[in-house]
Amino acid sequence: MATIKLQVETKLNNPQFFKIGGDTQIQRLGFGAMRITGPGIWGMPLDRAEAIRVLRRLPELGVNFIDTADSYGPNVSEELIREALHPYDTKMLVATKAGLTRTGPNQWVPQGRPEYLIKQAHDSLRRLGLEQIGLWQLHRIDSSVSRDEQFDAVRHLIDIGVIRHAGLSEVSVADIKAASKYFKVATVQNRFSLGDRGSEDVVEYCTAHGIGFIPWYPLAAGELTRTGSLLEAIARNNKASVGQIALAWLLQRSPVILPIPGTSKVAHLEENVAAGAITLSDQEFSELDRTTVRRRG
Repeated sequence: MATIKLQVETKLNNPQFFKIGGDTQIQRLGFGAMRITGPGIWGMPLDRAEAIRVLRRLPELGVNFIDTADSYGPNVSEELIREALHPYDTKMLVATKAGLTRTGPNQWVPQGRPEYLIKQAHDSLRRLGLEQIGLWQLHRIDSSVSRDEQFDAVRHLIDIGVIRHAGLSEVSVADIKAASKYFKVATVQNRFSLGDRGSEDVVEYCTAHGIGFIPWYPLAAGELTRTGSLLEAIARNNKASVGQIALAWLLQRSPVILPIPGTSKVAHLEENVAAGAITLSDQEFSELDRTTVRRRG
């Protein structure tokens, strides 16, 4: 099937924007920098040169929001971003996270001690070559550490100017409300996609309060991609891939949703970014929405 792609000289068609924290404007369709590392999100990528090309292609395509974390590699993703893009365009927002440690490929261990979070934020600032991290997110709330102590550490990072805006990852509405007593929650990053609707209540809360919602694993569609499925039919009607339709659905689901599809290949990056040019009809959106809600229930 032919897929919609962007030519080298073009940018997003009819771009849509969102202001992180009410003042930092980004393109809503961003880039997740987890996949530019090695297998198991560990070590250097198998094709380092291609990973650098992917990163350098982002501003050419109008993408000015990159999401990374100190645990991707670990450190590798942040280091490659700096190598490829520093000094950054003034419109580029590189967001990062801390709160998960790594002991090996595919192994993730929460670590929420306040002194650890503060140190990691300082280290990310140095690795990325920034004067201030525009958006820093608590990667996980560590259940072995007081939640309030973790939130207070985030408040401290804001107070001393290491970070401008702060967000949370994999949280409930109750967590957002609790964190909001310490700092303004600018973003929430939960797993969410056309085929995984478990965070609907969080999406609704973020929409109502102007909080950016960053869905990780945004292309997950599972059985929805099977031959003869509704998703496949809609993709065919739009001369697009099923992945592009899944991203287009997210962009239309809520104005605060900020998809960050990741890839280690330039061709796949261009295909993902081209999803920003797709507008689903009201009927197409509604049919997908009803189908996935029924499957979730």
